[in-house]
Amino acid sequence: MSKVINKTLIIGLGLIGGSLAKALRSNRRFGQIIGYDRDPDETSVGIELGVIDIAAESLADAVSEADLVVLAVPVKAMETVLVDIAPFIAEDTLITDVGSTKANVVAAAKRVFKTIPTGFVPGHPIAGSEKSGVAAADEGLFDKHKVILTPLAESSSEAVNVFADLWESTGAEVLVMDVEKHDEVLAATSHLPHMLAFSLVDTLAQEQDHNTDIFRYAAGGFRDFTRIAGSDPTMWHDICLANKDALLSQLDRYITGLGRLRTAIECSDSETMLGTFTRARAAREHFSRILSGTAYSQDMSNQLVTFRAQPGGSVSGKIRVPGDKSISHRSIMLGSLADGVTEVSGFLEGEDSLATLQSFRDMGVVIEGPVDGNVTIYGVGLNGLQAPPGPLYVGNSGTSMRLLSGLLAAQQFDTELTGDASLTKRPMGRVADPLRLMGAEIETAENGRPPLKIKGGQPLKGIHYDMPMASAQVKSCLLLAGLYAEGETSVTEPAPTRDHTERMLTGFGYPVKQEGAQAAVSPGGQLHATKIDVPADISSATFFMVAAAIAPGSDLTLEHVGINPTRIGIINILRLMGANLELLNEREVGGEPVADIRIQYAPLKGIHIPEDQVPLAIDEFPALFVAAACAEGTTIVSGAEELRVKESDRIQSMVDGLKTLGVDIEGTPDGAIIQGGTIGGGVVESHDDHRIAMSFCVASLRATDTITINDCANVATSFPGFVELAKSAGIQVEKEEG
Repeated sequence: MSKVINKTLIIGLGLIGGSLAKALRSNRRFGQIIGYDRDPDETSVGIELGVIDIAAESLADAVSEADLVVLAVPVKAMETVLVDIAPFIAEDTLITDVGSTKANVVAAAKRVFKTIPTGFVPGHPIAGSEKSGVAAADEGLFDKHKVILTPLAESSSEAVNVFADLWESTGAEVLVMDVEKHDEVLAATSHLPHMLAFSLVDTLAQEQDHNTDIFRYAAGGFRDFTRIAGSDPTMWHDICLANKDALLSQLDRYITGLGRLRTAIECSDSETMLGTFTRARAAREHFSRILSGTAYSQDMSNQLVTFRAQPGGSVSGKIRVPGDKSISHRSIMLGSLADGVTEVSGFLEGEDSLATLQSFRDMGVVIEGPVDGNVTIYGVGLNGLQAPPGPLYVGNSGTSMRLLSGLLAAQQFDTELTGDASLTKRPMGRVADPLRLMGAEIETAENGRPPLKIKGGQPLKGIHYDMPMASAQVKSCLLLAGLYAEGETSVTEPAPTRDHTERMLTGFGYPVKQEGAQAAVSPGGQLHATKIDVPADISSATFFMVAAAIAPGSDLTLEHVGINPTRIGIINILRLMGANLELLNEREVGGEPVADIRIQYAPLKGIHIPEDQVPLAIDEFPALFVAAACAEGTTIVSGAEELRVKESDRIQSMVDGLKTLGVDIEGTPDGAIIQGGTIGGGVVESHDDHRIAMSFCVASLRATDTITINDCANVATSFPGFVELAKSAGIQVEKEEG
């Protein structure tokens, strides 16, 4: 804070003004706290309760001497107070307010001051209580609550910084927003709910014959919802007038939605009712995840999660890892485009898969769940998707973005695909370029990075595409676009990649032509709803397979794991290294081969990993680097340049981390050379990459000291509950947040 504040004046000693005064008086960072209220009794109580240092008798004198002024008066009174204080405001005085509407405050300031002072920064603390008056002042009222600052073009950066520091000193989280956006957001999230509560209670109270029974037998939900109808009626009357336009817009939206629901109930339209209720429930859970800091809709790089893994131990028992992420993604996509109701079990409830699920909800698909891995999808057919209300945010999920781009390129509406900070660094030109060859109009950020802006209504033409690099995501993207293109779309891959899309299309009754390394689709087919049992994800199972393979005394069985031939590189490579690994109870479930995998410890030996196995294990290489570090001799990885453009540069991330732990390893452009030996302890960086984080947890089993792994929040994208399952199997790891 550059400007020294010797005196802070709070005008209006109600709940908000009094609580702010009390908090500032407690932390003593903003000088002497002076209070003024038109009711002298309030200032007297403020002195008596220790809320303020001094009670101002003259507003003019107090304003003249203050370095910082907070207007904590009702929105209706704001202009009157501004008129009173304007003649006494010094050029460098800082001014803010606490009103819940901002456009009217700014308009009043312009009328009073003509030229807005550079020290004026409107603000709004999102905190409150049904109590009022200075006697209710609570210095902790703003702790862990949000305060929105709405700087104007005239506001100086110094003033903004001072007010941000002021509110942060009370424990609040400060956000910055423009005035119009603030009023729109608050109309939807605060003002509209209050109007609904007031109206509902008023309507029910007018039921003369049985209103007593209504309120006597009201359940907790009714009391919770209508609690806010106990707020100050005069204040809310003033807010309605002050934010009239934004509030009317939200009321109109609500009335339209309520009308749709009424019609659905009247017509016994089950699908519309179910769609409304499931979308609402999902949205509510989504908001809860945001508030708890675990939502995929947040930038996870802002969440501080650290894993601390203790050295030694072994793994044993029987466990089942979460469902296959690749199959979970595709089950939502194809189930949404199918005719009829698709039922999915074993769905991975991780952030990435949920991102795909939410995207299709945003495009009008009714989806129930997930509940314990069960999802029900009410398909809309190949041409039934609707324009989403805004950009589709897919968090950290490259699979979601790349596969969706193929589907969205063929729709009649424009869309935008966005992601978190990590995803915006990943290349999307590899899907955008061939889609453009098909006729799609796609705009990317610099160097082909997200966001992707896709123009709808563009006719697509089938192409034959020879992929320059093996990638199941690129292949799947083009095949999905090919469902809508004129003529055949075919893709030839330089090496085998996972074929879940081809298998699932066939399972939904859509013909796929496969000849060697080429897969092709033509338009005109139809997807028919089906049942999908998602097997456990072999990529997630890999961490425990490697754990059992490297830790003496281990004997672990992983149940119901998908062993698709395009995904078993990890099994083949571990066996080549000498792992004691066997497949039990092999079977086929929903077109996908499944088995239980038992791994018992056996000494590993270094090998030159065959390049034909690399595409079959591309996501498993971070864990394989750990296996190589524990093997006798030298392991050489080559042909794995794809690892450099994953969630992180996985080659460099593993090389740097293993070197920190004392491993003899050298990175190469397309892989690494790893000498087996001793693994020490230390602090390693995951670079927000879930697979890097989990791999170093596994390394702790052979470490000589504690391994601390930073930036592990993104583990939730693919493996929710990883730490808990790892501990149950025998890995000594703890999760630390904050």
